[in-house]
Amino acid sequence: MADKSQASLLANIPVSSFIQNVASRSPAPGGGSVAAFAGSLASALGGMVCRLTIGKKKYAEVEETMRSVEKDILPLRDKLRDAIDEDTFAFDEVMAAFDLPKSTPEESTERDQAILAASEKAAEVPLSAMKMSLEIARLLVPVAQGGNVNSISDVGVAGLCALTAFEGAKLNVLINIKEMGDTPFKARMRDEVKNLTAEAMPLLDTIKRTVEERLA
Repeated sequence: MADKSQASLLANIPVSSFIQNVASRSPAPGGGSVAAFAGSLASALGGMVCRLTIGKKKYAEVEETMRSVEKDILPLRDKLRDAIDEDTFAFDEVMAAFDLPKSTPEESTERDQAILAASEKAAEVPLSAMKMSLEIARLLVPVAQGGNVNSISDVGVAGLCALTAFEGAKLNVLINIKEMGDTPFKARMRDEVKNLTAEAMPLLDTIKRTVEERLA
């Protein structure tokens, strides 16, 4: 991102402008950037509930847990905010590779190699977002269990945002490897997606169930 001006970053424009960009005829920013945005919001909400719990006598027993979660969850907010742009940049690189000339066999070979390299990078970005969303889910579980009950609905929304981020990023991994041949990279990505999903879904279900129980 070093060659991009700060003003050009999607993460630095007003929310209304970001929404307009998503709604435009351009395919980017698209679902990957929106998923990263959702993950950043999940982290932000989780941190907020920690702060609304810390310092309250009623929640003295969980204060250290909330402080630990707050410390660990807020960096993920910033990393996923950055991923809003990283996803769009990766997509742009794929499109640029498809635009390369293919008039000669040599050009066609170079173009195919560039498309593969760009597609692999475009798959790695949402895979990273999946991993960060999984970590957010892990951190949200104790917040759902012991956080300020007056903000328990916010934990629920954080969990839903984390679910959107995770599932949205997964879809973007899968679409970027869809047209690849049976390569070791594709096999690795499929395995990672499967393993991450097996870890994330029980955590996200726990958050939802715990929030609903504390709301009852």
